[in-house]
Amino acid sequence: MAKAVVFVCLVIVTVDVAAGILSIQAEITKNKVMKSFGCQEPNDEAFKHGLAAATLLALSHVTANLLGGCMCICCSEELERSSANRQSWFGCLVLSWIVVAVGFPTLVMGMVENSKSKGSCQVLHHHFLFVGGIFCFIHGLLVVAFYVSTTVSFEKESSHGLEGYP
Repeated sequence: MAKAVVFVCLVIVTVDVAAGILSIQAEITKNKVMKSFGCQEPNDEAFKHGLAAATLLALSHVTANLLGGCMCICCSEELERSSANRQSWFGCLVLSWIVVAVGFPTLVMGMVENSKSKGSCQVLHHHFLFVGGIFCFIHGLLVVAFYVSTTVSFEKESSHGLEGYP
């Protein structure tokens, strides 16, 4: 079981890191074209990198939620009575959703900004792709914490004979 947890964490972190690197590479590529020609031209390579980064972020998030056991604690009383592991699990789950809710649209805005800049000579300093890459790295950390705390919570409940969700 421990080997499976390590493997899943490594895969999820690798996907998130790849998404972060691709989005930062897209920002660098976009800026190189702007510096070379003076006016910002749409860059297909930057768009493809941004699209791949957004796809990988979404894939990582879905995978982590499916493997981590997507359970919602609807009652605040139950959350207050639950163990510290379950509370950290819930906190990481909520934070990972917030990071994806901000990071994914940020990546999409960076892609749209790049694709709609046909010959625009105004200098845009939005850096959406770079900021989206930072959110990808943060998501990787949160998802690993989420997955580990879920696994620990599930193992504790299984060892104590408790049946149910992590």
